[in-house]
Amino acid sequence: MTIKEIAAALRAEIVQDEFESAEITCAYTSDLLSDVMANAVDSGALITIQAHKNTVAVASLVNIPLIIICNARPLPEDMLSAAKNEGVAVIRTRENQFTVSGRLFTLFSAKDA
Repeated sequence: MTIKEIAAALRAEIVQDEFESAEITCAYTSDLLSDVMANAVDSGALITIQAHKNTVAVASLVNIPLIIICNARPLPEDMLSAAKNEGVAVIRTRENQFTVSGRLFTLFSAKDA
């Protein structure tokens, strides 16, 4: 699925929209950035509540093109600026991480079937 397809399926707001379209085939859910560095999958999405510029730095480090911020967390301008500079898409949803993870799992599983 593309980033825009994921945003639409989750009814999420695209907050940082200056990115190249990327095919997302998996996701990783974590709020511990060292865990993301060790275990996230290249070209996947990161589902988190960590709304700060270090999240963008980690996403860039492990080649994650999409950060999904849950619980409608406020997004600081320095995070959005860093995401824009790195070409990382940032979307935000009111849903919690459990719900977003389940929805994406269902979407990815249906696409593979």
